Amino acid sequence: MKWATYEVDGAVRVGVVSGNVIHAAPDGDSLNDLIALGADALRGTGEAALADPSRVDEISAVKLLSPLQPASIRDCLCFLDHMRNVQQVLGSRELSDTWYRVPAFYFACTATVFGPHDDVPMAPGSAWQDFELEIAAVVGAAGADLTIEEAQEAIIGYTILNDWSARDLQQFDSQLGIGQSKGKDSGVTLGPFLVTPDELETRSADGRLDLKVTALVNDEVIGRGTTQGMDWTFAEVISYASRGVPLQAGDVFGSGTVPTCTLVEQLSLANPSSFRGWLRDGDVVTLQVEALGETRQTTRSAPAPHPLPTRVKPGAKPVQHINTAPTSMPFTKGLHEVGKGLWAWLQPNGGYGLSNSGLVVGEGESMLIDTLYDLTLTREMLDGMRPITDKAPIRRLMLTHSNGDHTHGNQLLSADVEIIAASATAVEISKEMPPAMYAMLQTADLSPTATPYFRDRFESFNFGGIELRNADRTFDDRLTVELGGRTVHILNLGPAHTAADSVVHVPDADVLFAGDLLFIGCTPIVWEGPISNWIAACDKMLELDASTVVPGHGPVTDGDGIREVKSYFEYVVAETDAGFAKGLTYQETAESFDLGEYAHWLDSERIVVNVYQRYREIDPETPEMPTMALTLQQTDWYAMRH
Repeated sequence: MKWATYEVDGAVRVGVVSGNVIHAAPDGDSLNDLIALGADALRGTGEAALADPSRVDEISAVKLLSPLQPASIRDCLCFLDHMRNVQQVLGSRELSDTWYRVPAFYFACTATVFGPHDDVPMAPGSAWQDFELEIAAVVGAAGADLTIEEAQEAIIGYTILNDWSARDLQQFDSQLGIGQSKGKDSGVTLGPFLVTPDELETRSADGRLDLKVTALVNDEVIGRGTTQGMDWTFAEVISYASRGVPLQAGDVFGSGTVPTCTLVEQLSLANPSSFRGWLRDGDVVTLQVEALGETRQTTRSAPAPHPLPTRVKPGAKPVQHINTAPTSMPFTKGLHEVGKGLWAWLQPNGGYGLSNSGLVVGEGESMLIDTLYDLTLTREMLDGMRPITDKAPIRRLMLTHSNGDHTHGNQLLSADVEIIAASATAVEISKEMPPAMYAMLQTADLSPTATPYFRDRFESFNFGGIELRNADRTFDDRLTVELGGRTVHILNLGPAHTAADSVVHVPDADVLFAGDLLFIGCTPIVWEGPISNWIAACDKMLELDASTVVPGHGPVTDGDGIREVKSYFEYVVAETDAGFAKGLTYQETAESFDLGEYAHWLDSERIVVNVYQRYREIDPETPEMPTMALTLQQTDWYAMRH
């Protein structure tokens, strides 16, 4: 039989499904009550409902609910290939011996059970919302210390289970070593029906069901498979769970993920840009299981969690990030007028992710220069600019380069805003990994030096909900824009920091927006290079002779700030070349590097990347290092110096 719990005419009913209609059982019964009476009583009630229903309703005319309210939910890992696939993301499919000795399970949350068509809120604070297609067995007979055969007989029905998972929070929880926590308690879906074992006899062998399954997001197939490949059967898991523990009628046992039917298995750290991304607000997740039915649900964003104060780790050194660069203008967060009709949005201290933006205002229209690292910061900026942009709406957005702390808020601009970028910038954005992946810097345990380093610098950002919006219009070297009666010159002076680095010059006000060609009071980093290009870019900026210069990071400056950045790179080249001439590796040169007058700049550990890039320029045979490997070396350098 196929049982449903549903809402109709304001009342919750239980009934037996036959074709496209539901034959209602007597009013007042719940499926939990019927399950507790045992399999024979459940069958008898169902036969009576089919013969003489209290009412009959089309399935399409009712709201299907979770078939039951579970006494408990144990989510198991019966498909070891799921775990192998997840571990493959990290580089190895090998499982430890314990996985082959006992079946794994954890207790899921019974307070967040959803029906098959309910909207599902994403886990608060998560940027990595995922789903898992599973099937579930429901226990119908109480008992403890069950044999495998008794456990099989105790199963009263099966249903679809979606184990909603916040992968970033799960990753964070796992480091405590005491099991699942906030990464796994935001929701479990059950439904649409409870199907009794007799309905599935022809699809069952050796204690395993053979049901074809498909998982889709927005009607795009994510994974397909069959339930036949369970390494641990439901009976084995139930028997194991019952050791010394009395199981209750209505206990639910999830199978664990059918391999490929989850987003995390699609992730490739070697090629993160190929990943479709985690679930976002409004995504529709559909799980289809042969003979059990279909769930179809829309994910919804959740309010931000209330913050918790952290505790100080004994022996940890207090960390202060203070930008000491001189400035004639207060370096405070918010909007600052830097010229007639020109504004800068500044973010102290100018370190990682704390970038600046600009606003050029003409008659009746304006152009924004860069957005910020996350949606919250960008909304705050746009709200702060509203007294100006209400009168001169933003018509264009100019992207100085591709980094996320200058582009992640693009989606918040209205669709009619034209986004402009250098061609190479647009190419880099198109290859960018999903922004939500940056949450790894907040949750992953990467190394003893990297973990506190990244959390200290990135924990304040919210990478959830970001959808990359690329340029509508591109240029190669230069572009002139007429903006409400004033002329704006855009120059691509890269590659240097990235593949293209553009500056915006407003000659009538003698102001230059330099993007990340200028870091003031904080250390620049050469992701692309060559360094000689960056030095040449400084010369070209100086030729513009702007009296006011807005950097990509740090306080507003002038020509002296440009000259200081140029001098830094000239010093890096001279000292690095000397290390190379001595036969030192780039790591040895970086470790022994005397930063001299630049030692007080924020993020001085970026010298590791800058030295490496110079070595690559001197000797192209220098092994190419992945970005993450270089970043981890920076954290080691920082720990050594601090």
